[in-house]
Amino acid sequence: MTYKSLIGVLLLTSVMHGKDVRVHQSGTLLQMDAVDCGYDERSGKNFSGMVLGTDSGHKKAQVLLCQEYVVQSDKITYRIRPKDEKHPALLPVGERAQFRMEKDKMKLRVEDLDGKERDYLVVSMKPRADGSK
Repeated sequence: MTYKSLIGVLLLTSVMHGKDVRVHQSGTLLQMDAVDCGYDERSGKNFSGMVLGTDSGHKKAQVLLCQEYVVQSDKITYRIRPKDEKHPALLPVGERAQFRMEKDKMKLRVEDLDGKERDYLVVSMKPRADGSK
């Protein structure tokens, strides 16, 4: 082996072991559900009601709904929710998506949407029951 080929092999090996290697899996967005994710409570009190003495002590509670998606890969079915609850993107159900796991979250992108990678919290995972490899 020559000196130049040894350097080439070492450089290639170091690049392959770097932290920037991002391996994406592929899956299908099977469905989107609206699920309960808490309550929004608002007091019946406001400034004018306090001054005039017409406020009641009642609170108005409203159920908050969050998007929850089912993503099916070759081996696992994931249930995920957007990490950004204030501005979640509506994903196209039935389309293919690429994703990768990073610590406790899934980074998902849909090429046909805009190709932007978004963070999702993994709610549950289970092996596919249909016997896929």
